Amino acid sequence: MGSNETNQNRLGIANFAALKTAVVNGEELLVKKLLGGLSMLELEKSYLIDLAKLNDNLAIIKLLENIPITK
Repeated sequence: MGSNETNQNRLGIANFAALKTAVVNGEELLVKKLLGGLSMLELEKSYLIDLAKLNDNLAIIKLLENIPITK
């Protein structure tokens, strides 16, 4: 794995961590900003939806449900 690929993975992990925190904190605008045209694995998407459901945040649930899945 080259260093460029490693840097991209770290950015992806950092972005996912920020997204997870924003979902848990109910920060709808930040979630929308962080999603910004992203696609994600089905497992990641379902995990974030489950977190949003724990907080019963319908707006964030809807945002997350509209994320395209990476194949």
